[in-house]
Amino acid sequence: MADHFLFLVARLLLLHVMQQTVNCKQPHILFIVADDYGFNDIGYHGSEIRTPTLDKLASEGVRLENYYVQPICTPTRSQLLSGRYQIHTGLQHGIIWPEQPNGLPLDSPTIADKLKESGYSTHAVGKWHLGFYKKDYLPTSRGFDTYFGYLTGSEDYYTHYRCNGEPYDHSFCGFDLRNNTEPCSTEKGHYSTHMFTKRVVDIVSSHDGSKPLFVYLPFQAVHSPLQVPDEYIEPYKFIKNNNRRKYAGMVAAMDEAIANITKAFKAKGIWDDTLLIFTTDNGGQILSGGNNWPLRGWKASLWEGGVRAVGFAHGNMLQKKKRVSKALMHVTDWFPTLVNLAGGSLNGTKPLDGFDQWDALSAGGPSSRREILHNIDPLKKPSGESLYNNTFNTAVRAAIRVDSWKLITGDPGNSSWIPPPSDEVMEVIEIPTKKTKNVWLFNIDLDPNEKMGVSHDYPHVVKALLTRLAQLNATAVPARYPKGDPRSNPALRGGFWGPWM
Repeated sequence: MADHFLFLVARLLLLHVMQQTVNCKQPHILFIVADDYGFNDIGYHGSEIRTPTLDKLASEGVRLENYYVQPICTPTRSQLLSGRYQIHTGLQHGIIWPEQPNGLPLDSPTIADKLKESGYSTHAVGKWHLGFYKKDYLPTSRGFDTYFGYLTGSEDYYTHYRCNGEPYDHSFCGFDLRNNTEPCSTEKGHYSTHMFTKRVVDIVSSHDGSKPLFVYLPFQAVHSPLQVPDEYIEPYKFIKNNNRRKYAGMVAAMDEAIANITKAFKAKGIWDDTLLIFTTDNGGQILSGGNNWPLRGWKASLWEGGVRAVGFAHGNMLQKKKRVSKALMHVTDWFPTLVNLAGGSLNGTKPLDGFDQWDALSAGGPSSRREILHNIDPLKKPSGESLYNNTFNTAVRAAIRVDSWKLITGDPGNSSWIPPPSDEVMEVIEIPTKKTKNVWLFNIDLDPNEKMGVSHDYPHVVKALLTRLAQLNATAVPARYPKGDPRSNPALRGGFWGPWM
């Protein structure tokens, strides 16, 4: 009897050790970013655009419905890869334009650096948009073993050609596709969504199974220009609005691409050990077919339509799956969450603004954060006069969320609500606002669509949040937004955008 009891105890201990070993196994990580993907452009938010792959993955995992990114491309990518607010990296104004000698600062490791330290094979495929004026800023110098993709943004989907455009008076044009550090001209004519998918499939199929895998896949889709093979537009002939119809086809192509990538992981036999993260980089661009209904505003605005993101996680390592999470989460949180999950160390980083959210993400625990700084932009033209003395200047463009309260100051960006376009004309709903107004306060839990400003009803909350903005602003580094450098002209480098210093 005693021997049998000891046998059972030993068996239970062995099972416990085996379970701990499984729990400590480093997951493969597939991190997908959709570009300019609107809140109302995914099936599970009621869109007329069908996204069967994304819907299935989200329904099997954890949907993030209180999750935030930045209003535009570069800031979101910088915060994802660094875990730090843009006020702490000098990227708090605008994007990085192709001519600018600018980039994500080199003084702190990226998430790829930290995962690589933990033994990961690291690969970036897609849109970089974090600077390239020196080779030190290229992805292969920022922790990625390999890189294939665009250094800037807005390329032609087939030719991979891009002109710098605004804000410059003259126009430099060139091809923008890199294979590691070298210009790539062999992919002309290949649609970028298919091109990037093929590269990821190749990476997965040839991966050394003895190492954990990190694939960072920031698609060009569904950013303008609106281009997609006709076969993807065909099912959306019922959409009369031309931009919306093409955009829907681009979403369909991306959804299919993600299905093909998951098949590659399954064929390799590593899908069951893979954590998939899907996010958009900012709100949808209404002028290019995107839609954020019923949220207010769109890309580049500080309204919810600019910063509230589509996002979800999928993977067997999630303890509580098939649910919706309302835990407050921000794009900076992925850095510490994934590095800690991978068994890595956060030593060597500058102070992070992200929080480890694994308990909230996996087990349904409470959020590790109460506050999100959406941004403070000192270079944006002031709007109106400051409402109060001796605190944060309300003429400065900024926004902050603390618990359910959200405060916006300065110029918030386009303030409209745009219903899904049902015909060729885009309907715009606006609330008349005084041009001198520069303070808005909302209770986002009660009013997620920002229709009922309550700044006059809660002046003490306004003042408290302004005080917090002033505290955060005191930690900011100067905004870095240099003038364009004529040496960036692709004509000086064989017609390709690339490092020039």
